[in-house]
Amino acid sequence: MNLPGDAAEWYYVGHYGQLGPLTLDQVSELAQDGVIAVDTYVWKQGMSDWRQAREVIELREYLASGIPEVSPPPTPNLSPPTARSWQAQSPLSAPPRAERFPMSQNAWQTVGIAAPLSDKNRTVAGLLNFLPGFGRFYLGYAAHGALQLFTAMMCGVGFIWSIIDGIYILAGGIKFDGYGRRLED
Repeated sequence: MNLPGDAAEWYYVGHYGQLGPLTLDQVSELAQDGVIAVDTYVWKQGMSDWRQAREVIELREYLASGIPEVSPPPTPNLSPPTARSWQAQSPLSAPPRAERFPMSQNAWQTVGIAAPLSDKNRTVAGLLNFLPGFGRFYLGYAAHGALQLFTAMMCGVGFIWSIIDGIYILAGGIKFDGYGRRLED
């Protein structure tokens, strides 16, 4: 005999993507354990679209944290500062918080100033990159360097890639370090 909670017709979007089909009993256990939260998207046959769990009547009683009270957002500032407002203070000063929040290479050009000079050296980075990934690590491109090192250790292709990349760095193909600062020519 099939009870209403026995039909595997529920789906939800979790940390690893869409999961399901699940029964109502399974979904209720996940909701009670906090896996399915009030803002988790759920769907079952008969629904027109995905909905947050707080909007689904069948799940409300199972949600572990309940439906939170939502306060309205603060009133926005209607006159945002311009991107160049810091230049009016002193033409020689750097933009505020430039060191704590580095900008990408294109962002510096958008603001209309030259990117700050990096403390890294292009020649050193190019020569270091003849050891797989070391030049990229030196420049602040940790993921790129790790990928070169990993491929060199696993199949040897990383050695060839790293040497080509080292030549590319030496030839000036890399203009900015991993923090958006300009490399010296």
